Amino acid sequence: MRVAYTMIRVADLDRSIGFYTQVLGMTLFRREDYPTGRFTLAFLGYGQETTGATVELTWNWDITAYDRGNAWGHIAIAVDDVYAQCARLEARGANLIRPAGPMAHLSPQRGGLGEIIAFLEDPDGYRIELVPAH
Repeated sequence: MRVAYTMIRVADLDRSIGFYTQVLGMTLFRREDYPTGRFTLAFLGYGQETTGATVELTWNWDITAYDRGNAWGHIAIAVDDVYAQCARLEARGANLIRPAGPMAHLSPQRGGLGEIIAFLEDPDGYRIELVPAH
């Protein structure tokens, strides 16, 4: 088994596809329209859709905004260098809401060190965490 995808609803599919492909560098694997259901799905990710985790963007044609509620957390993307990736993403127009730096809370399992992380937001306000690739 593997995690296939995480689905998030978006208000403007083309804007979101642009963000995930042009800013985050994901590949658009496929886009499927469902006229009778009045929605479109887009599947994006890194590597191959059949082997990696994917983000499914769902655009309901008749809805322009969503209430994300307080249960949603974030998507995490592993990168080689969080500081360098933040600089690249800012240059591409990413909205960094927490710059790269150590976590405020320390983990005994990590030898008392705070992991280097950063957060940005996509066009719909979903948070994306950058974490070191281990």
